[in-house]
Amino acid sequence: MTQPPLFYSHGARIAVLTGEPVGMLDYLVPEGGVRLGQLVIVPLGPRRVMGAVWGEGLGGFDAARLRPVARLVEAEPLTPEMIEFLTRMGEYTLTPLPLMLRMATRAPDLDQPPAARRVIHRAGPPPTRMTEPRAAVLRVLDDHGGAGFAPSELAQLAGVGTGVVAGLVKAGTLAESLAPRDAPYPRLDPHLPGKPLAHDQSEAAQALRAALSRPGYGTTMLRGVTGSGKTEVYLEAVAECLRRGRQALVLLPEIALSTEFLDRVEVRFGARPGEWHSGISRTERRRLWQMAGQGGVQLVVGARSALFLPFRDLGLIVVDEEHDGSYKQEDGVFYSARDMAVLRAHIAQAQVVLASATPSVETWVNAQAGKYARIDLRARYGGAELPDMAAIDLRTQDLPSGRWISPRLAQAVQARLERGEQSLLFLNRRGYAPVTVCRACG
Repeated sequence: MTQPPLFYSHGARIAVLTGEPVGMLDYLVPEGGVRLGQLVIVPLGPRRVMGAVWGEGLGGFDAARLRPVARLVEAEPLTPEMIEFLTRMGEYTLTPLPLMLRMATRAPDLDQPPAARRVIHRAGPPPTRMTEPRAAVLRVLDDHGGAGFAPSELAQLAGVGTGVVAGLVKAGTLAESLAPRDAPYPRLDPHLPGKPLAHDQSEAAQALRAALSRPGYGTTMLRGVTGSGKTEVYLEAVAECLRRGRQALVLLPEIALSTEFLDRVEVRFGARPGEWHSGISRTERRRLWQMAGQGGVQLVVGARSALFLPFRDLGLIVVDEEHDGSYKQEDGVFYSARDMAVLRAHIAQAQVVLASATPSVETWVNAQAGKYARIDLRARYGGAELPDMAAIDLRTQDLPSGRWISPRLAQAVQARLERGEQSLLFLNRRGYAPVTVCRACG
């Protein structure tokens, strides 16, 4: 397959893919040229729409009829790997390319020039009249190494009103300046020590680090019982990825899981990673999209749509709880984020970790067939033991008619109640069959 050129000179014919249902259209390159994957604004009838340079023009008609690109969007171009990923995913899921491009450019206001924001930073000596609220503001700035904050953000971190910040600015202790709104994320430190690992966890982490040290693509199924420390193991893989200067993505099945996880990441690496899901603000969504393309964010934690961020150099994708059904999108573009994570990693020559206590059938079969590497964590961390589990054969129980709580189960619950402990019974209310006992196995 012939690789398209990465740059097109002024006056050349290029194909531009937009999010409109018209396919690719030919345009002329403006002065200064454009790069492959460059986001551009082009005329489409009476409107102007955003699109991406997808390759050489299709041709077949007089170039004099072509209209030039109106202007370039101030954003990093989509990489050739991203273009190939969107193309191959569209073919696999039978999705038109315009819809795929819309999935990859869902950040708001991408066609707008970068805006500036007001930032507060240290500028002079402490104020003559020092109060506890003012001291709290200065402590926040000192604790963050002199980093700048928006006035409201600084006041919130210090637990004071914005008037305190304004007073320090008036006193000359703080100063206000303009800074780019799409600022890079704080740098994570992969050299910080993680939690002490048990022997099997240490071996698993070493296996993942070894996979990252080898060039090329690979997928590993990380299977571990609940509480076995899978998260700490794959965070070691994230640390290795960051040490090698590449970006990492951790997919979580639910937004609710991300808050606790972000706290764990902050403890492990000394700073908070990028966060991507439907609950973040429009400003933060645009910032993360821009920083993913510029390399200004090292680690992103997000829901399934984070897979479409334009990472500059993606080296690792972790799909936590990979069996979870919420990784499947069933409206608009139909896809499984687990499967598409493997596709994207294959194109980017990155590693994938599929972590779960109960792997999906597809992942299990691929590991059995040798397509995926396999790591098993069979023990709980810190000596914690799994509960005893047993099945009760209702055929051997003396049950009155219409009763489905066996004497053995009732005795076990009663024993817990007498100890002052709690019990939880799950009732299967799905379906409508009146008989709930299997005649073959009980």
